[in-house]
Amino acid sequence: MARLFAKLGYNLAICARRSERLEQLKAELMEQYPQIRIEYRVLDVADYDAIFEVFNAFAKDFSHIDRVIVNAGVGESRRIGKGRFETNRRTAEINFISALAQCEAAMKIFRDQNSGHLVVISSMSAMRGLPKHMTTYGASKAGLAHLAEGIRADMLLDKLPIKVSTIYPGYIRTEINTNAKPLPFEVNADKGTRAIVAAIEHEVTEACVPSLPWSIVGHAMKHLPLNVVNKIS
Repeated sequence: MARLFAKLGYNLAICARRSERLEQLKAELMEQYPQIRIEYRVLDVADYDAIFEVFNAFAKDFSHIDRVIVNAGVGESRRIGKGRFETNRRTAEINFISALAQCEAAMKIFRDQNSGHLVVISSMSAMRGLPKHMTTYGASKAGLAHLAEGIRADMLLDKLPIKVSTIYPGYIRTEINTNAKPLPFEVNADKGTRAIVAAIEHEVTEACVPSLPWSIVGHAMKHLPLNVVNKIS
């Protein structure tokens, strides 16, 4: 996403855990797009205080933040009742509590500015409760989607010009699932990322990406009997 947004001419505030990869990305993008500004900071979203510190520092750096994309997450979860609570707890905390902290930090900035665009990256797994290793992961992504919708409702209630988008990616091959077996309708990172960025740029309220087939699959998942959803998942 950073590469695509840089190509579109955006200044970038990027954060992640690994400083060497951030530095490499900044160097790569600055060589290609010397007209934009890029700042980066190391951030582990498990450190809630650090989220607020980093977001506020970026706001100070740039004076104005147009958009925040809440994208950090983990994909590991296990069947409920199989003695893997710690694994499931970490997934729930990173995918929901850490995302909540990011939304809190972003929305404080946006409320102060009276403008902004909050984007949360949920998952097609949020459409229904899913079995096996997807249960906690899907629940955490469903919680994130409902959180975003609640924030959107609040913006409507207060008549504030702050946009909120929820993105539901289908199966995209990234580092989070490098060793997973091939998945139905799977796309590579380039195609998946282009679809995500296009939806974000359109400032959609909600979008399944890539739209085909996932908008159709999402509609089906919401209405099919659970035993049929089990077979799809």
